[in-house]
Amino acid sequence: MDYQKILEEIHQEVLPLLDKGKVADYIPELANVDASKFGIHLLTLEDNAYSVGDVHEKFSIQSISKVFMLALTISHLGEKVYERVDVEPSGDPFNSLVQLEHECGIPRNPFINSGALVITDMMISSFEDPRTEFLEYVRDLVGHSEIFCNMKVAASEKQHGFKNAAMVNLMKSFGNIENDVEDVLDLYFEFCSIEMTCSELAKAFRVFANHGRGVIDTKKYITESQFKRITAIMQTCGFYDEAGEFAFRVGLPGKSGVGGGIAAILPDEYSIVTWSPGLNKKGNSLAGMKALELFTTKTGTSIF
Repeated sequence: MDYQKILEEIHQEVLPLLDKGKVADYIPELANVDASKFGIHLLTLEDNAYSVGDVHEKFSIQSISKVFMLALTISHLGEKVYERVDVEPSGDPFNSLVQLEHECGIPRNPFINSGALVITDMMISSFEDPRTEFLEYVRDLVGHSEIFCNMKVAASEKQHGFKNAAMVNLMKSFGNIENDVEDVLDLYFEFCSIEMTCSELAKAFRVFANHGRGVIDTKKYITESQFKRITAIMQTCGFYDEAGEFAFRVGLPGKSGVGGGIAAILPDEYSIVTWSPGLNKKGNSLAGMKALELFTTKTGTSIF
């Protein structure tokens, strides 16, 4: 299959969408990103890479980092992670407070903000230096050390993160946050501010396409059982309250972020990452969603 030709065709087909989405301006630092940017990068388990566009430009991965947060935490704590975070789709926006009140401070899943805040709290309780632990983990997944947090983005998120602060305080009132509220928020915002390129993200997610094992070094990051569960949560909960739409149109497990990135996998085959900062009303990349729909349609590849 001529993957390079397919990616070039997709690029041309999504160009009209690049000015239709809205950049995530509720985080002021992200409002400065050029909405015309677009990249798509495909990486196979055989180490073949295909790309088009701005695939080597760093961007804020935002909620995509929640996959790495969950993987690191569950590799250390195991199934008891799911005693404090559920695994159900939310059906509500990623920063909704409504379900937390009704469900006594237990987030619906690890990939909405409240769920990732609980995971962050677990990391603070579990690691002596969770910042370093997490950054080294992500660097290890990618295979090089040039991965950093953008502290300007983190500060911008904190300055305007009123709903996230409300979530942590609400969950604290229900006893589902163990550590200091400000410590949890600071660490969460830093993790979301990590910057990566499409090609770097594809390398990190290829580990998940390979059932939690490194392709080059064969290092085991998560067990087969943990891979199964994380992949299932990506499929059902990876796209806020648009996860069903993504499964219907694309058919791959993955995770999106309001920085405009989408990372997805076909287990045993490939990882694929798109970046286009313009978002739809659900907070997912407008052109990125379409690009991945076109990719699985043109290649006939999906988990279904």
